[in-house]
Amino acid sequence: MTRGEYPAAVRAGRAVARAWRRSARMMPVKLTSHLPDDRRAHVEGRLRANLMAWLTTVRPDGRPDSVPVWFLLRDDGTILVYSQAGKVKLRNISLNPQVSLGLDVTDLGRDIIRVDGTAEHVPGFPPADQVPDYAVKYAERIGAMFGTAARFAAQFPEALVITPRRLHA
Repeated sequence: MTRGEYPAAVRAGRAVARAWRRSARMMPVKLTSHLPDDRRAHVEGRLRANLMAWLTTVRPDGRPDSVPVWFLLRDDGTILVYSQAGKVKLRNISLNPQVSLGLDVTDLGRDIIRVDGTAEHVPGFPPADQVPDYAVKYAERIGAMFGTAARFAAQFPEALVITPRRLHA
């Protein structure tokens, strides 16, 4: 592959991701209902469009454990995250479901948005390649890193559903 050339899966994934970002639904989220209209639109836009967030769980000894994750704000206001099996975050959540999900603008550490809530590991949840909004949101990254959504889903089979309790924005 020459410089500037990308496999067809990557090119297709980028096109799908661009289309998703343009058409991302801006449905109201109950969690943001207390915010002024302009701030609410901004926060909901970030919650829908940002690709990375930091998920913080609590270890059995009480220490926080933060890891970067891909996430999807769902229409019902919950947040979907997929994980590899056997990860520390799964063990932590099984013992203490209290979590925090943080978004930032990493160049300056400003415009921080944090969601506190409870996470549930949901065995049997549809895999990532069968959740259209998730597969479309991450199509470009999945194509570049895994080739296909099915390969991503096989490597990240465990679903976590976060129910937000409080928004800090």
